[in-house]
Amino acid sequence: MKALVLTEYNHFELQDLDRPTPGPNEVLVRVQAVGICGSDVHGMDGSSGRRIPPMVMGHEASGIIAEVGSDVRDWAVGDRVTFDSTVYALDDWYSRRGQYNLSDGREVVGVSTGTPERPGFKRQGAFAEFVTVPQHILYAIPDNVSFTQAALVEPVAVALHALSLTPVQVNDSAAVVGAGMIGLFIIQALKLAGCYPIIAIDLDDDRLALAQKLGATHVINAKTADVPQQVQALTHGRGTDVSFEVVGAGPTVKTAIDCVRKGATVTLVGNLAPTVELPLQAVVTRQLRLQGSCAINGEYEAALALISSGRINVEAILSAEVPLAEGADWFRRLYAKEKGLIKVVLKP
Repeated sequence: MKALVLTEYNHFELQDLDRPTPGPNEVLVRVQAVGICGSDVHGMDGSSGRRIPPMVMGHEASGIIAEVGSDVRDWAVGDRVTFDSTVYALDDWYSRRGQYNLSDGREVVGVSTGTPERPGFKRQGAFAEFVTVPQHILYAIPDNVSFTQAALVEPVAVALHALSLTPVQVNDSAAVVGAGMIGLFIIQALKLAGCYPIIAIDLDDDRLALAQKLGATHVINAKTADVPQQVQALTHGRGTDVSFEVVGAGPTVKTAIDCVRKGATVTLVGNLAPTVELPLQAVVTRQLRLQGSCAINGEYEAALALISSGRINVEAILSAEVPLAEGADWFRRLYAKEKGLIKVVLKP
C-alpha cells in the first residue's frame, strides 16, 4: 500500500509498505479521507517527542471496512466508518470508570513515543491507503455525512469534550483564546449551549472573521488591543464566566486567566508547550478553577449527529482536499503557517 512516511524529522516520503493485517478484534479500514492535525504539524520537527520516525502519522480519518478480524461482531466489509484517535483497553481501571481517555497504557493512532532509550508506544496511522483499528473505537458514518466531513469528527469531539468538562449554563459569557480549528468548533458548541457573549481572541484577523461567522459575538485581535480591558468592557467589568485556551503557550494561558471573572473556570485544551509560567496569585486569590481537557471521552456520536444535522459546520474550516501524494508539500505549507490555511484533508 502507499503511505506517507515521516522518515526523519521534517522529511516525508511516499513509500510502498506492506498492507497491515487486522488482529482478531480489529478491522482493516481502506482510508478515504484523513486530516492533517496541528499536532502532526508540530510533531514533524521532533519538538513534541510524539512523532518519532520512521512513522506513519494521521489520526483524523474515515473510510470503508475492507477486512474484519475473526472475533469482530456487528461490523462488516463495506461499512462506512470513522474511529476514535485513542486506543484503550476495555478492562482498564479508568475505562471502567468512564474515563477511557485517561486509561493506563492508552495509545494514539499515528503517534510514536518509544525509543531504544525510553519505552513508549508506536501505532501506525492513517496517512496511508489502509489502517487497522480495534472494533470498539469504530463509529458508523451517517448516510448524509461525507468521508471528508467524517474525517473532521475527531476535532469536533475534542471540542465537545472540553465543553462537557466545563460548567456552562445558558447566558454564560465565554472567551476562546485561539481561533484555530478546535477553537472554532468550541465557539460553535458554545453558541449551541446558549452562551452570550462569546468572545474570540486571536492574532489573525481572517481567523477572527471566520470565528464571527461561526458564532462569536465579539472578536479581539490580541496584537492591537488590551484584551482583558476589552473583555471586561463586554462583561459589566467582571470578566467572562468561562474561558478556553486552545493554543498551549504561556502568553495565551495567561490571557485565558486574565479574561475571566473571580470564581470562574479556565479550561486548558492546547498543549503545544510542555510547561508554562502560571500567575499563581491571580489563580488563588481570585479562586479560579483550572481544568485540563484531554482528547475525547465518548463524544463521537454527538459530534456525528451535530455534523449530520448541520448544527456544527465543518466545511467552514476546510482549506483544501488533496491527494496523499501531495501530503509532504502541504505539511511544509502548514508548518510555514501559510496565511489562510486551517485544515487540509488528504485523500489516499
